[in-house]
Amino acid sequence: MKNRIIMSFFFIVFIGLQFQAIAQFTPEELAEREKWEEFLKTAEIAASDQPWLPREDPTLPWRLTLEKDGVSRQAIWKYAEGRIGGFRENWRWEIAAYCLDKYLKLNMIPPTVERRYQGNRGSCQLLVNYWIRLLDKNQKDIKTPSNKILSWDRALYLQRAFDNLIANIDRYSGYILITKDWRMILIDHSRSFGTSNGYTKKLIYDKNHRNGPMLMKQLPKTFVEKLKSLNHEVIKEVVGEYLTDKEIEAVLIRRDLILKEIDNIKTVLY
Repeated sequence: MKNRIIMSFFFIVFIGLQFQAIAQFTPEELAEREKWEEFLKTAEIAASDQPWLPREDPTLPWRLTLEKDGVSRQAIWKYAEGRIGGFRENWRWEIAAYCLDKYLKLNMIPPTVERRYQGNRGSCQLLVNYWIRLLDKNQKDIKTPSNKILSWDRALYLQRAFDNLIANIDRYSGYILITKDWRMILIDHSRSFGTSNGYTKKLIYDKNHRNGPMLMKQLPKTFVEKLKSLNHEVIKEVVGEYLTDKEIEAVLIRRDLILKEIDNIKTVLY
């Protein structure tokens, strides 16, 4: 009986460590995801402003204060579409990235939905609480605690895999958010889903990255199995109108490149 209790204890600890290494949003936060999606769509807009400087975000998103049933939260609303500052931008890609995040069980992107504001369609993303940005961590030379190095490194590998899939060319460190318990939250995906040869012939994060090799050394088995399950019909069902057929085909090409790469580098699956 005593041995069984001890084994049960270690099993629970093991499962907890596995969850910590895979998930970024907590189980409680994930359970409320649909609630916040509905909140973003239906809450009243109590206030709004544009707090970011153009040099930080040329898409000039709005910060909305939303209120419903005594609850008040802030959200980022973006309606950029077309070429801005030399880059292709599209608010639809914010929503497509979130939809794929859910399907792949990435669980790193805050709830994001479509919402109209000032007569325009746009993406509306819940502002989440966080401790610092990766940009601040790097500038202040803040070290990752020794007991968080494994889960943090795995989050970085997972971020690379996802950005490879969606061809996110703009993973600015200011938009990688870090919680106090060292979970990683990803925001800003309006420069993703390219379809030209530059986005379908090679991956963004690989051994030839301009800043040195950035490999996907470890990835969750569940994530890789979800990648393998993708096809045109599945993606279309997941993202709806937010990706064109050409953009979906480009995702599938990059998916194949990712699977080939993790075979080549012998990625550890956990």
